[in-house]
Amino acid sequence: MKIFLSYPPYKSDKGIACLTQNRQFQWFNNPSYIPPVVPMTAATKLKQDGHDVTWNDAIAQKWTYRQFVENIKKLKPDLWITEVKTPIVKQAWKIIGEIKKVSPQTQIVLMGDHVTAMPEESFEKSAVDFTVIGGDYDFLLSNLVDWIQRGKDHDLEKLTHGVMFRAADGQIKRGKKQLQYELDDVPYIDRDLTKWELYQQHWFRRTPGTYLMSARDCWWGKCTFCSWTTLYPKVKMRTPENVLDEIGILIEKYGVKEIMDDAGTIPVGEWLRKFCRGMIERGYNKKVKMNCNLRAGAITKQEDYDLMGKAGFKLLLYGVESVNKETLRRINKGRENPYDIVKDCRMAKRAGLKPHLTVMMGYPWETEKDAQRTFDFIYKIMVRGLADSLQATIVVPYPGTPLFRQCLENDWLLTKDWDRFDMRESVMKSGISNKTIMNFTHDMYAKVATNPKFIWHQLASMKDFYDFWYIVKVAKQMMFGKFRDFGKRNI
Repeated sequence: MKIFLSYPPYKSDKGIACLTQNRQFQWFNNPSYIPPVVPMTAATKLKQDGHDVTWNDAIAQKWTYRQFVENIKKLKPDLWITEVKTPIVKQAWKIIGEIKKVSPQTQIVLMGDHVTAMPEESFEKSAVDFTVIGGDYDFLLSNLVDWIQRGKDHDLEKLTHGVMFRAADGQIKRGKKQLQYELDDVPYIDRDLTKWELYQQHWFRRTPGTYLMSARDCWWGKCTFCSWTTLYPKVKMRTPENVLDEIGILIEKYGVKEIMDDAGTIPVGEWLRKFCRGMIERGYNKKVKMNCNLRAGAITKQEDYDLMGKAGFKLLLYGVESVNKETLRRINKGRENPYDIVKDCRMAKRAGLKPHLTVMMGYPWETEKDAQRTFDFIYKIMVRGLADSLQATIVVPYPGTPLFRQCLENDWLLTKDWDRFDMRESVMKSGISNKTIMNFTHDMYAKVATNPKFIWHQLASMKDFYDFWYIVKVAKQMMFGKFRDFGKRNI
């Protein structure tokens, strides 16, 4: 079967659609193209199953929309598969119509967190043939393609419960087979097939760099705002040895010098210790730097941070989100003391690691005083040199999340126009004006990046040319990206 796993070019005067491997969608003026790990694994597995697979990320390849349509018209794939998120799903429905015009025989599959939350909606709004429910795209798509080749009239017991389809009589039906697998059974990504060179620059200190995932997705998995909890309601983890083997391939075959482990939260405890010891024993710590997402408070001992430093870890991404206790309780972060992040940062810095903090603005129950408290606290951490970088965003209640359900129950939503769920405005009612929310987000970047103390700490922390070059790249991202994405002109 001829299969296209594709990201089409989306049109907007807001910027470039940064869709891949993003738990929160944004339009970026200075985009970073991130390798979408599970879709790439899906393409790899379909190829291993014997299919003619094409990887087509038209966004990262900087194709025009005309180029994309002409390519579909010329090659006429049997199956076109794409991942969508809430802010671009309406555009995806229109693209499906265009594909059906130029290649009527092509069957179309939609997947992603929005489709998982509202699978029937896309059948009502478009001519889609299949929707994939859940984030295990590799196994779900492999089963779907096998089922298609058998013929649509066979038993639904052979089709996984995670697939819905439009039957010949127009009815929407769902498979019945339960998906069972171990994460170590997932094939290592065919980086050549999936054009890994499109993504190797990104924000890495050392290039080439790439992504992998040690787990799907987060062992905490309870944050009410996280759209990936709909994709992976129950975490699955790879063994440390399995991850280490993949890292060995990335080093030896592709010359990778930096890796982001983008599991929602890297497994901790004995799993992490065993992984770190393996990095040291195999000598990978001298060849590649590791970055990861890490839950605040998950590591409580300095020796564990020190072991990570020796194993080659560099950047640690902490989801702070807020320092208001009521907000942390409502979004289910599970942290009793919001200021414990200071302890995490101090231990990480002692181990030679670089903390990165994420924070969100626009919670419907927060006052301007609450938002100011978070702003002031994060600002102090940054200018004191306890953290090296940050990400400030607008909280968005994506369909399928507990936060979205709370919005419906409390009448917090300002709109159900999915186009507007793109972080360029707050879509929830709040005691804070949209202008103020945007100002907080913009100023979080602007005031930190221009503070002399912060700049001094950044310069003083440089250990080599890579650190210097990274600071240059971050400054460029701020000046030509974040300041414009959340700039005053957008208010």
